Amino acid sequence: MSTSRSVGILATRSIRNIRRLPSAFFPALAMPIFNMVVFAGTFFAVTKIPGFPTDRSINWYMPLGIMMGAAFAGVGLGFTTIRDIETGFYDRLRMSPTSRVSLVIGPLMGTLTRVVMMTTVVIAIGIALGARFSGGVLGVLCLYVAALGLSTIGAGWGLGLAFIFKDMRGAAIMQLSIFLVMFLSSAQVPLNVMDGWLHTVARINPATNILRLARVGLVNESNVDHLSLNAVWGGLVAVVVMGALSLGFALRQLRKLSN
Repeated sequence: MSTSRSVGILATRSIRNIRRLPSAFFPALAMPIFNMVVFAGTFFAVTKIPGFPTDRSINWYMPLGIMMGAAFAGVGLGFTTIRDIETGFYDRLRMSPTSRVSLVIGPLMGTLTRVVMMTTVVIAIGIALGARFSGGVLGVLCLYVAALGLSTIGAGWGLGLAFIFKDMRGAAIMQLSIFLVMFLSSAQVPLNVMDGWLHTVARINPATNILRLARVGLVNESNVDHLSLNAVWGGLVAVVVMGALSLGFALRQLRKLSN
């Protein structure tokens, strides 16, 4: 079986699980909406901080909600893979006459499709709550790119851990690592209003650049023109490099699993 055909079949299986297991998809959709509404409402006064890059809290926290949802959608692929390993179904996939790459890329394509659906719904709700894209269509595109990139990073990380642990022991590490990476970044406030060790950690955290890419069409965090190269290059580099490293990690662990 060709790699492209295998990728299509596995992606289709992942998407069909939305209808077969809606209880697994809709909580993942509700979580970013909940985060967006709760953070934007609770911290609405954060925009009064001198130097804050927007006068709308929803502009700042809507991308955060989407990024959290995308990250957990990615590591959720690790949960699904663990279930397939425990039931023995993954052994059947590994015995199929196709490349090992398709076993990673196929489910990833299904996950990214769900992320696009989630991002679209959250953006629509965010706009209804007052979010405004000053960056226009390109700003929306940057948000989608950041969401898909972070989901890819999470998927590679989750799959790699699933292949290492082969059971739900890896689930806690997947979830904890996402929380640590996201909240030790510019998730809550911009770098220019941070100080101490948190500023140092957030400054070198790749998630900060990805969040900046996600917000570039909504805020002027970098104090440069919207969608300029200076505003987006760090996020694009973080997405490409971290995505390649995480998928490489997943493929290496899959080969070890097959040995």
